[in-house]
Amino acid sequence: MTTPPPASVPADPSVLHPMRGQKRVVLLRPLVTSPLIEVGEYSYYDDPDDPTAFETRNVLYHYGPERLVIGKFCALGTGVRFLMNGANHRMDGPSTFPFPTMGGSWAAHFDLLSGLPNRGDTVVGNDVWFGYGATVMPGVRIGHGAIIAAGAVVTKDVPDYGIVGGNPARLVRLRYSEDDVARLLAVAWWDWPAEHLTEHVRTIMSGSVADLEAAAPGARRP
Repeated sequence: MTTPPPASVPADPSVLHPMRGQKRVVLLRPLVTSPLIEVGEYSYYDDPDDPTAFETRNVLYHYGPERLVIGKFCALGTGVRFLMNGANHRMDGPSTFPFPTMGGSWAAHFDLLSGLPNRGDTVVGNDVWFGYGATVMPGVRIGHGAIIAAGAVVTKDVPDYGIVGGNPARLVRLRYSEDDVARLLAVAWWDWPAEHLTEHVRTIMSGSVADLEAAAPGARRP
């Protein structure tokens, strides 16, 4: 029988499969190879089929140069997809079909595809939870601590600690008051040293905002 590590030892952010015996869960940082995708430590994706195909099955129409940036400690449920700017088509003429991409002499008209709407990078903050089958449209920015409901289609920016759901996704509520959101952003527990974070996992998961502030590195102890 394998002896579990001491409680003071942080989890390893470099392993591909962090859950013993669960190949359906992968940490994305050690998996991703594309220079256009940036993922923070401990963010994971769960898929019973092939989670290691995340770059090709879950990040779609990613022809560049825009980037997908995902913060630390994000949880991505099965089927979460990011649609990138390459999905855009012209809509100002009779047809939306991208003729130049089909090759042949049609390629001479590639200028017709330049200047398509481009909202830039898609950016996800830290500690964001994506429910099953959520879809994120190009150029969306999702704040820290947000929750994206299962099946949501996120077409516009999501505030820090916001909960959104539906198609198109709408803000259901904020998880905390505006004052508490500001306090949480100031604490930024996701940037704590791993050893310090490890000592305060219970506070991070179930404590109050005041508890979290008291546990922060350098905080004055009573």
